Amino acid sequence: PPKKASRPFAKDRDGFVMAEGSAALVLESYDAAKARGAKILGVLRGCGERADDFHRTRSTPDGTPIIGAIRNALDDAGVEPRQIDYINAHGTSTPENDKIEYISLANVFGEHLAGTPISSNKSIVGHTLTAAGAVEAAFSLMTIATGTIPPTINYDTPDPEMPLDVVPNEKRDSSVEIVLSNSFGFGGQNVCLVLSAEPA
Repeated sequence: PPKKASRPFAKDRDGFVMAEGSAALVLESYDAAKARGAKILGVLRGCGERADDFHRTRSTPDGTPIIGAIRNALDDAGVEPRQIDYINAHGTSTPENDKIEYISLANVFGEHLAGTPISSNKSIVGHTLTAAGAVEAAFSLMTIATGTIPPTINYDTPDPEMPLDVVPNEKRDSSVEIVLSNSFGFGGQNVCLVLSAEPA
């Protein structure tokens, strides 16, 4: 059934579900937002980009460009992998893409990955294609604001090759200060954002 079709990181994953959706975020300097009394939903701490010319719709198998995008985002934000409280995964539910995302995250996070919650909201809302990055950034900001990590639903058959804490099937209450949001689009467009709560 369609509701069970999107299964990111599950052993029996076999493709994504296209969806309609959009999100819009206003990016403003922190000082300007404070000066006008704006409600600040979060802070863009860092951004990392890396192009991939391997294939129109596939990623380089060893994950090199994705690894580079993740590292660039963390470096730009001035944070270490151990400081990330939650990862909003690209998580498309395709066999190849989820595996490469896992390989890339494991390369960067090392032993810290096992203890870092990671989930894919595509399991819930589907893949909104060119809107997915903005939608996932909005999910990430709401995770910070509410202290609720969205689950990866339809995760009934864990993949032993990807030992991840995918927040399986049920949301989780947790204090989240810093999020890594991954977006790896067709055409080799790889972007990672580091988002955080407003400084106290």
